[in-house]
Amino acid sequence: MAKKKCKDDGVSANGVADKKIPNSSNVAVEVTPPMNGVAGGEQGDEEEEDEDQPLSLAWPDSLRKRITYLFILPIVLPLWLTLPDVRRETSTKFFPITFIGSICWIAFFSYLMVWWAHQVGETFWITEEIMGLTILAAGTSIPDLITSVIVARKGLGDMAVSSSVGSNIFDITVGLPFPWLVYNILNDFKPVEVSSNGLFCAIVLLFLMLLFVIISIAACKWKMSKFLGFLMFLLYFVFLIVSVMLEDKIITCPITV
Repeated sequence: MAKKKCKDDGVSANGVADKKIPNSSNVAVEVTPPMNGVAGGEQGDEEEEDEDQPLSLAWPDSLRKRITYLFILPIVLPLWLTLPDVRRETSTKFFPITFIGSICWIAFFSYLMVWWAHQVGETFWITEEIMGLTILAAGTSIPDLITSVIVARKGLGDMAVSSSVGSNIFDITVGLPFPWLVYNILNDFKPVEVSSNGLFCAIVLLFLMLLFVIISIAACKWKMSKFLGFLMFLLYFVFLIVSVMLEDKIITCPITV
């Protein structure tokens, strides 16, 4: 049976045996699955090529792209003027300047975001804690969302998940302590007072949410699906509602910090 199978494998489509094919099973054949209905992944290759192209400020053709162009121009223009585009061959060696400059621009935009959120909260009589749980939390998570979507579309799902987890760890261990340390040094080592009505209960609730997230992912057999996505949204809204009720003292936390 094995000899007959080898002979059948050596027969070409027109019925003529091809003697040039070696009698071996170690032949690797690369098969590229279709992407979005396009065979060979041509559309995915075009998207990757567009992402690797240097930034262009040319006027777009379509109406939708023109609206997007005008909307993001106040942010893109100063970045284009001050940061070397490392996707250009002549600017590749300036990547340290681009990296450090990007961090400086992020700090500047973050300062504006916090300042504007504070002004909006004072205008509409919204406390700083509520603004931090809602507007600022969403604003600081948008970069993580964008990077996770980009790497997930490239097939790097592990990088997307680790980025979302690692960014929160970085915020807690570096993002919060560093400005507090600077404030402490500039004010003769005066301690930074942090007060919140439901801070302790919010931290406990955060650990419970983390536990529920792990259980939900395990229940979905460690695969991302629409049901898991809706479940994540549900857990977020539950956490948000309970945290707001704790801050507004609708629910009393037994331990006040």
